[in-house]
Amino acid sequence: MFQPGQVISYLEMCHEEGVSLQRGMNYRLNGGASVILMSLQKNAPYADCVKDEGRTLIYEGHDIPRRAGVRDPKVFDQPMTNLGGSLTQNGKFFEAAKRCQKNKATSDRVKVYEKIRDGIWVFNGVFHLVDAWLKQSNARKVFKFRLELLNGQSGSRVCRKQPDLDHNRMIPSLVKLEVWKRDKGRCVKCGSTDNLHYDHILPFSKGGTSLLAINIQLLCARHNLKKHNRIE
Repeated sequence: MFQPGQVISYLEMCHEEGVSLQRGMNYRLNGGASVILMSLQKNAPYADCVKDEGRTLIYEGHDIPRRAGVRDPKVFDQPMTNLGGSLTQNGKFFEAAKRCQKNKATSDRVKVYEKIRDGIWVFNGVFHLVDAWLKQSNARKVFKFRLELLNGQSGSRVCRKQPDLDHNRMIPSLVKLEVWKRDKGRCVKCGSTDNLHYDHILPFSKGGTSLLAINIQLLCARHNLKKHNRIE
């Protein structure tokens, strides 16, 4: 599995998940973890946001599909069910969140990928789905999902104690974009463009921040592993 902060292509993402990812919400792909695709770009179709210094993602549900009689999906309430009565992806995630609230010991794992520019994605890590609600947005209702960041989980049962603090903070999208442009999409150590990761120069556990580009750099897998948690 990818590491949090790893830069990947769309094809690499699809290969990892074993499917062609055509939609943003994918509940329990192949019976495993769920997958969501997010974007915080200005032209993003949904109002996702990050809170708690990168530990919490508030993800917006998805609109009804375009079909005959639907010119603008943005004027309709986001659907819980399909026309035939089965649950939409919104409905599946919503019911999973409510199950989690009833049983605090378990939660659904959700792998989150973020598009930072055309052809470039970042694996933001494994989250657990903890809450869902409907919110009034102008003249319609939209779904909101609360996800909290984890790291290194292999099953649906979760543990809230995580030793690697750097991976318990999602780097803001604007910082990722700034670092990508500044480092020219290359490892700052060797210039490699393969298997890149966003790396904290001063680790969060030692007082570093995820919120400023000055503390984030691009490293290839070899130099990222070599550096590990050592301050240079």
